[in-house]
Amino acid sequence: MQCYQDSVNFLSGVVVLAGLWHLWHHTKAQLSYGRYRERSPLLRTVPARIAWFLQELPCLLIPLLLMLTSHNPSMMGKHLLLGTFFLHYLQRTFVYGLQTRGKPSPLVVMALATFFCSLNGFLQAHYLLNCAQFDDEWSADYRCKAGLLLFYVGMAINIHSDYILRNLRKPGEVVYKIPTGGLFEYVSGANFLGEIVEWFGYAVATWSLPGLSFAVFSLCFIGPRAFYHHRFYKEKFKDYPKFRKALIPFIC
Repeated sequence: MQCYQDSVNFLSGVVVLAGLWHLWHHTKAQLSYGRYRERSPLLRTVPARIAWFLQELPCLLIPLLLMLTSHNPSMMGKHLLLGTFFLHYLQRTFVYGLQTRGKPSPLVVMALATFFCSLNGFLQAHYLLNCAQFDDEWSADYRCKAGLLLFYVGMAINIHSDYILRNLRKPGEVVYKIPTGGLFEYVSGANFLGEIVEWFGYAVATWSLPGLSFAVFSLCFIGPRAFYHHRFYKEKFKDYPKFRKALIPFIC
């Protein structure tokens, strides 16, 4: 498959703009998911597990399709794609997605998430397979090593934090509890911090505009959730730890 660099640059810009729009929008209005979503009998929803599975699946299927149809794909790009992007979405689709106990997702939110995952899955896979120019020594480059280290540390934080959140309440319980353990001892959004670290690590390892654009999108998209959660916990629990920050330990 031919590399369409202009399209890659355009789609990278779209991803960043989507993140910035989300950041701006949610400084003006409350979030519309989970504990913050207003209930309406007219709002069509999808069970959380089905919604997560369907919306994350394109980030597996589209890169896999491109790998099967690309002629002479970049082997280093293929390695990075399988080792980072693909691995993350295997976990999010088949592990997190099928274990989540979250509340039903609005159908329109699921549809938008599916569209974005399709676009981003194509962008990242097409660039790494057909556009990226990695030399034979890239795997030994400090940027690749440091980026992969960041990615896997972030992924470990994200998975461990999701495990803590998933086991906060027993099945059937509806009360909110204060998460403890791991990085939750330092920040309210440990799961979000882990994922943000993942994608900035991916951006460094791939040293690419598409990778950076997705990292910036992730920061703008899920970063605000940590601050909403932090505010929610402080308002709901009078004994909430005073030293705990929202997203970055000891800072904010």
